[in-house]
Amino acid sequence: MAKYLAQIIVMGVQVVGRAFARALQQEFAASRAAADARGRAGHQSAAASNLSGLSLQEAQQILNISKLSPEEIQKNYEHLFKVNDKSVGGSFYLQSKVVRAKERLEEELRIQAQEDREREQPPKT
Repeated sequence: MAKYLAQIIVMGVQVVGRAFARALQQEFAASRAAADARGRAGHQSAAASNLSGLSLQEAQQILNISKLSPEEIQKNYEHLFKVNDKSVGGSFYLQSKVVRAKERLEEELRIQAQEDREREQPPKT
């Protein structure tokens, strides 16, 4: 009886293990395909999102930015930072979110500027 129970458990673990491995392979393939679709910029942007903990869309929503312009980012950042200052009854948590959003948007501007410079340079032969 114990022998059959052990065989059933081993077979169950093998089935679950194979299913998990297959799901993991599919997830990696889908992730690679999405990254390839976004192009090289997608890799840098995704890395910046992971480092800051905010996606580009979240950062834009926090600072109420529709397009990436340094002036609009700075203006909205200064306003939201002052409004959420703890000394005027604001929230330190929200203030830190505003700072992180500004950092994320500035990183995205830096990535875009770097891509523009790379596109302007002729390919090396």
